[in-house]
Amino acid sequence: MSKFTHIGADNQPKMVNVGDKKSTKRSATAVAKMFLGTEIISKFKGNELATKKGPVFQTAIIAGIQAVKKTSELIPMCHPLLINGVDITIDVINATHIKIGCSVYIEGKTGVEMEALTGVNIAALTVYDMCKSISQEMVIEEVKLLNKSGGKSDINRM
Repeated sequence: MSKFTHIGADNQPKMVNVGDKKSTKRSATAVAKMFLGTEIISKFKGNELATKKGPVFQTAIIAGIQAVKKTSELIPMCHPLLINGVDITIDVINATHIKIGCSVYIEGKTGVEMEALTGVNIAALTVYDMCKSISQEMVIEEVKLLNKSGGKSDINRM
């Protein structure tokens, strides 16, 4: 049976000590699929929609980047990390859906999958917030980690 790394011998929460680990290049990518519906998608001009709150995708990208940098403040056992780079993409994939991707890059002692997942979630929530005046039918349907590399174990679900 696996032991949870964030539970100490006294059965209390703890933050894992990564001090003795070697720094490596690490990356992670998460994606979200989001239903916007035809009413919202039909209002896009190219790959952007401007609402009273501003450009939806540009604002969501900035919010996602900001969220990546704040992950350790939101998730108690996440280490603060020096982020080398963040790429967030948002694409209309059909008449009703968009896909949001968030890739995070560091050179460090711990992985960045939580940062990628946080970034993609906040980007999706920002799209929701900016489009809710048009329609309340939106659904964040799926969020998942696609890949992570550079640590003890790699994941590739592409």
